[in-house]
Amino acid sequence: MKLNKIKSLLLVVVALSIYACNVNPSIMMRAKKDYKYDTNIADSTTEYRIRPSDMLDFQLYTNEGTRLIDLTALSNAENRLMGTTTTDLLVEYDGNCKFPVIGRLNLKDKTIKEAVVMLQDEFSKYYIKPFVLLKVTNRRVTVFTGIGKAQVVPLNNQYTTIFEVLGAAGGLLKESKAHKIKLIRGDLKNPKVYLFNFKNIEGIKDADFVMQANDIIYVEPRKNVLSEAVRDVAPIISLITSTLTLIIVINNLNK
Repeated sequence: MKLNKIKSLLLVVVALSIYACNVNPSIMMRAKKDYKYDTNIADSTTEYRIRPSDMLDFQLYTNEGTRLIDLTALSNAENRLMGTTTTDLLVEYDGNCKFPVIGRLNLKDKTIKEAVVMLQDEFSKYYIKPFVLLKVTNRRVTVFTGIGKAQVVPLNNQYTTIFEVLGAAGGLLKESKAHKIKLIRGDLKNPKVYLFNFKNIEGIKDADFVMQANDIIYVEPRKNVLSEAVRDVAPIISLITSTLTLIIVINNLNK
């Protein structure tokens, strides 16, 4: 009987150890204490480069856009008569985008300025002094602000800061760590990872960090070890208690 009690005690210890390791399993993007974060925030203002799956708001005017001001008060039908074209276009998987009249052009990794120059050169073969307006309309970032809360925030402005994005996502939750805000940028196979600390006023100097399309913001939640441990260990304790109760009942019946 003593041996059985020892075995039962060992089972309890093992079970508690296993569940203790799984406290806060929902925390993502953990990093080692000596992990080296990117510190060069100067590149946050680099111009966005067009990539596959981008949606482009494309507008074409003639005569170097001299009619642009007059067109703002006109209907779509009048716009067509005055020589302007507006449409939404998709950048395909290979970086090509199909435009009216000139056909396909590869815009992958081109900045908006570079793409506009290229388009104006191509359209000059068919129109007098073409003027092009181009904008990426589906730029967005993903924000995780706490356990079970995430949101996709569109970047409506060219220069949207991390503070503006956090505000648009509803701000930080009470379980969020303001001193552990991670920003993941670029190819996820080899991303740049920045760490922001907005807990103290000194960290506000980085609040103007400019967001880029497809950035990921992850605000690490606080570890509620006690409640998580109780919640996770409760089922196993209940199982052990039930088993021990059954064993005691059987032993009493055999006496």
